[in-house]
Amino acid sequence: MQSIKDNLDKINKQIFDTAMSSNRSPEDIRLIAVSKRKSVEAVMEAIKAGAKHFGENYIQEAIDKIDAIGKDTAFWHFIGHLQSNKAKFAVKYFDYIHTVDTIKLAREIDKQAGKINKIQDILVQVNIGEEDTKSGIKIDDTIKLITQIQPYKNIAVKGLMCMPPYFLDPDQARMYFQQLVRIKDKILDKKYETVSMEHLSMGMSNDFKVAIEEGSTMVRVGTSIFGRRD
Repeated sequence: MQSIKDNLDKINKQIFDTAMSSNRSPEDIRLIAVSKRKSVEAVMEAIKAGAKHFGENYIQEAIDKIDAIGKDTAFWHFIGHLQSNKAKFAVKYFDYIHTVDTIKLAREIDKQAGKINKIQDILVQVNIGEEDTKSGIKIDDTIKLITQIQPYKNIAVKGLMCMPPYFLDPDQARMYFQQLVRIKDKILDKKYETVSMEHLSMGMSNDFKVAIEEGSTMVRVGTSIFGRRD
């Protein structure tokens, strides 16, 4: 059995090697350890092994975990589907929300962040494969949504997130990552003051190396660090 530390070391080496071979700085890529359905003990083991960023999908589970571990012990990323009525908890507990895909949700995040004098960092989730089973704004509606969000005082749009269709051959995901980069470039052309587009959250256990080659700055890896979920 590989330990969490062994797995983290292996992934970090793959990130480093892929970045270097793509003429990118490894420091520009954040490894987000996806810890949903994993115990407090497993997360603490990962923290001891050097992990700094963790991704959670479910609000209540995340609240319990973050309360036990400590909000300032790590950086917390919400990467699951977020309902508007849970926005206040996401704003309170998470450094980044990766999954904003409606103006209704953005409005509620802005409102809740305003109540605690916080500027909430968010990413806009794009349904890059236009799959019915996945959340995310349609590709053609992405710029419109960001145009609507950018006046909000308590939100900072930091980039885009996507989950391409799953392929046994990770290279087949490349065209979807490339498309997200093209969308990012179009948004940058608009020169919005509150929109930085510094992050692309793309790439998971099976395809993160391809995502890094195409410009990802946040890779979301769970299974390859913590093993299969129960």
